[in-house]
Amino acid sequence: MQIQDLPFPDPGVPDARSGPRFLWWLFRNQTGGQLKSLAWGLLHFAAVSALPFCVGIAVQAVVDRSGTRLALAGGLMALCCAANAVGDTFLHRAAITNWITAAARVQQLLARKAALLGSALTRRVAAGEVVAVSTGDVEKIGWFVEAVSRFTAAALTIVLVCVSLLVYQPALGVVVIVGLPVLALAVLPLLPRATRRADVQREKAGRATELASDTVAGLRVLRGIGGEELFLDRYRRASQEVRHAAVRSARMWSLIAAIQVLLPGLLLIAVVWHGVHLAREGRIGVGELVTVYSSVMLLTYPLRHFEEIAMAYSFSRPSAKRAARVLSLERATDTGGSRAAEVPSGDLYDPATGLLAPAGRLTAVVCGDPDAAGRLAERLGGHASEEGTSALLGGVPLDELPLDCARTAVLVQDKDPVLLSGTLRELLDVPASGGVSTADALAAAQCEDVLAALVQGSLGAEDPMDARITERGRSLSGGQRQRLALARSLLTDPEVLVLDEPTSAVDSHTEARIAQGVRELRAGRTTVVFTSSPLLLDRADRVVFLHEGEVAAVGGHRELLRTEPRYRAVVTRETEDEAAPAHDGGHGADRVREVMKDLKELEEIEERA
Repeated sequence: MQIQDLPFPDPGVPDARSGPRFLWWLFRNQTGGQLKSLAWGLLHFAAVSALPFCVGIAVQAVVDRSGTRLALAGGLMALCCAANAVGDTFLHRAAITNWITAAARVQQLLARKAALLGSALTRRVAAGEVVAVSTGDVEKIGWFVEAVSRFTAAALTIVLVCVSLLVYQPALGVVVIVGLPVLALAVLPLLPRATRRADVQREKAGRATELASDTVAGLRVLRGIGGEELFLDRYRRASQEVRHAAVRSARMWSLIAAIQVLLPGLLLIAVVWHGVHLAREGRIGVGELVTVYSSVMLLTYPLRHFEEIAMAYSFSRPSAKRAARVLSLERATDTGGSRAAEVPSGDLYDPATGLLAPAGRLTAVVCGDPDAAGRLAERLGGHASEEGTSALLGGVPLDELPLDCARTAVLVQDKDPVLLSGTLRELLDVPASGGVSTADALAAAQCEDVLAALVQGSLGAEDPMDARITERGRSLSGGQRQRLALARSLLTDPEVLVLDEPTSAVDSHTEARIAQGVRELRAGRTTVVFTSSPLLLDRADRVVFLHEGEVAAVGGHRELLRTEPRYRAVVTRETEDEAAPAHDGGHGADRVREVMKDLKELEEIEERA
């Protein structure tokens, strides 16, 4: 796999049972790239390690006044330098390719999992953790996967040099063979503590990221209540904790790095001291001493990879653990689909509550518990409940359909839909049936003033479709964001559209026009709206009232106002005691008359408009 071939056609099925297993799975899926990196690494390290032998031959040739051997040494040095240049260049290319492809594979796996789980992902894993995994963690994972082959090449080179020194000069070779394992293993007792400190740093950084994400998401609300300074102070404290943890972690790693410099220096001193004594006794030549000295000095370069692989693993292990945790999450439904990939049609039915939404009609659902309404909306979108029950469309369980087929059949717009940054044209560039035009969708959602605001807020944009929307639409009001999200949902024109509180941030006059626009645009299509707004309820073909997780009443909005006190309590924001039956002639009857009067006034306003 080359970088230009990314993304992967299929990133594969990861082994997400644990962090180390996930790292091993990534390594196995890059066998070709790892072998290529290993080969170029061996060439590079072998060429570097061979230079001292060439220098030793040259020095001894000068001492012996041998021009032939000096020329031979010069040729060997030129060959080693050329091999070093080629090996280093292609090793770097292979290493970067392995790093990027490993990170890209993880990112594709995470993106696929996010698309599979949908809104359930952030309920099962903190948003800050998802951000940390998809940004910094993928780089750390790619770093370790890439470093394994370079470390292997360095370790094999060290073994080769030690054997060569033992054969070339046994008296000094023994010193090197005894000393090098000490150098490689000396930092092992410090690694657990360094790893723990790095884990603490990343944990605190993750919490700070979550806090920053929450603060940015709620910035508009914080400004409204004057809470910016409070959350800013909380983030400052969290940031300082991250800084202190990073300093403690850096101290440990600097100690490990210092040991990696100190011990090779001591070994070098020992080799020189022993070699000088051997040279004085005439047991070795000057060239041999120079060769061993240069070899030990250059061995500090591949030895550095022992420190790097330890650091890479300590940083990547918790990152891989977090990634494996996200990738191990499963959707409660049959993602492959046990039925044919055909979009069913017919009534939408939820067995858990008894909700029935007839095909081709606008059904409004009133539920006093927002959390229960959200769970019901998810089931209608194809996510099975904790008990394993799933909604049925035309008698077909949605969790038995392939995921793409289920999402084509039913579209759920969340209570807080997300607007991605970009132009309005890009925002509305969504899969659609083609039966609804962009202009009709924007008109039904009453987006005229939103378009004007976008043009006014975007410099140089005369066409509203070319106007830019900031991240999450923060430059727009809550009502404007809701209307653009509604227009996007209407444009897709799905078989079944489920809207969760689509007009909660819209004024009553605009809400009434949206209700009429949605009703007209979705004529003949199944639409389910979760709302307690009298304006939307009055436009529905039928209203379903849920109480304590079950259907308690079905009928028209005005009929339920008169006959169902619990329904009236939810819609009119009264207590159940105040919502006395209308036929009792009490306060409940007065409230019903007030609501009817308000509805009639709005109808008159619409007619005049």
